[in-house]
Amino acid sequence: MKNDEGKTVSYWEASENLLNKTALNESIETDVCIIGGGIAGLTTAYLLAKEGKRIVVIDDGTIGGGETSRTTAHLSNALDDRIYRVEKWHGAEKARLAVESHARAIDEIERIIDEEQIDCDFLRVDGYLIEAEDSEDDLNEEFEAAHRVGFTEVEFAENAPINGFDTGECLRFPNQGQFHVLKYLSGVAKAIEQNGGRFFSNTRAVEWTGGDAPEVKTANGQTIKAKSIVLATNYPIMSKMFAKLPAYRTYVIGARVPKDSIKRCLIWDTADPYIYVRTQAENETYDILIVGGEDHRTGQADDGDERFARLREWTKERFPMAETSAYQWSGQYLETHDGLAFIGRYSSSEPNVYLITGDSGMGMTHGTIGGILVSDLILGRENPWTEVYEPSRILTQSITEAVPEIISSTVPYVDWITGGDVSTVDEVKKGTGAIISQGTTKIAAYRDEDGKLFQRSAVCTHLGCIVRFNSLEKTWDCPCHGSRFGIDGHPINTPAIQPLGEIEDSAN
Repeated sequence: MKNDEGKTVSYWEASENLLNKTALNESIETDVCIIGGGIAGLTTAYLLAKEGKRIVVIDDGTIGGGETSRTTAHLSNALDDRIYRVEKWHGAEKARLAVESHARAIDEIERIIDEEQIDCDFLRVDGYLIEAEDSEDDLNEEFEAAHRVGFTEVEFAENAPINGFDTGECLRFPNQGQFHVLKYLSGVAKAIEQNGGRFFSNTRAVEWTGGDAPEVKTANGQTIKAKSIVLATNYPIMSKMFAKLPAYRTYVIGARVPKDSIKRCLIWDTADPYIYVRTQAENETYDILIVGGEDHRTGQADDGDERFARLREWTKERFPMAETSAYQWSGQYLETHDGLAFIGRYSSSEPNVYLITGDSGMGMTHGTIGGILVSDLILGRENPWTEVYEPSRILTQSITEAVPEIISSTVPYVDWITGGDVSTVDEVKKGTGAIISQGTTKIAAYRDEDGKLFQRSAVCTHLGCIVRFNSLEKTWDCPCHGSRFGIDGHPINTPAIQPLGEIEDSAN
């Protein structure tokens, strides 16, 4: 099992093989080149391949092995930033269209599953928004906003239908969904290939050009000429949108519970960051109770074990039947300042380049919305969501709400003038990493369990911030804009596309 994102392994990765195709080894031409093999890229590829387009999908790792594999695979049209906030920022009509688009995304996933006969544990379930202690969120405000935008099926419930878990009064959102995301992507990929689409794994895009002759260049020197390019890489490569897309880490545990001891449903609370819950069938004896939360800005905390411990404590208090967690993993998502993804044409000067980014905690539906909207744009079809997700839109969130995120992205540059974590490589213990200052040089040093030392420049190749060690995933994470690198310096998460710089060898 190959893991592209770090040391931890999600339940989805543990229970389904990732698609590892051959790498691209020659220059080619196609109608549409899609960069990114997650749910956004594959949905776009599927819809265009069904329309007869020649499709090429490239990914720098395995197909489905990026952030899509780190999800909890909730399918919901209850907006992550709340309907009432999106209504305040964008108006009732755009809030209505946003809710409608996520509902349509769930319908589209269900349609594809039925059409392609994909066995991926898809279920329609209810979702419940519960109040957290000391939360300032108002369920009445969300209820009223939902009804104003036409989501009139939302109703109050006395309690979420979980035996022994006193949630108190909560909101019920009907007709939500859940599935096994990698089983789904495996079936979608098969259908894409049956319709002539091609996949290339371990093929890293490092440059693209739009205009009249769009093309993508890879790290190994190949060129892909295309009529259209789709950037579906979580954060779009070669983009200057980093100020609009703060990156966050989130944490998930999966604990075995007796089969059918917990009613199938989605649960999330009003805390900030919030807790989110669902179950997944594992076998005839057990289900997996999946609980996530404890989010923080990427690279600005390194206490993953403590965050898992708090999730386990929260879970045990409310689900005493849960056994010790069998799975734990972390993932990364991109927020936007106004609650909506950026989907559409990259810019007016690059009309043949499209992007899908800013999942805002709703990656499965935002990725599917992206596939629907971008495929419509490429095919010349009208789509009512175009203006809602327009990448060039002016953000409507108030400046006082956006400023903390901007400050959080710039403060870490002070690391340039501070000392390192340790003085010499001799202090780097097995299984740990640290930043070392040697004059004006910052070194990212990691020593594996066998004592082998890995050294790279600690300067992020995006905009020069100093990376920090992620002891949970054994990666180097940038606290400014969310780039991540392996211990050998290879890029894992954009916006950085080049590896960390080399350092001359020194004594171990």
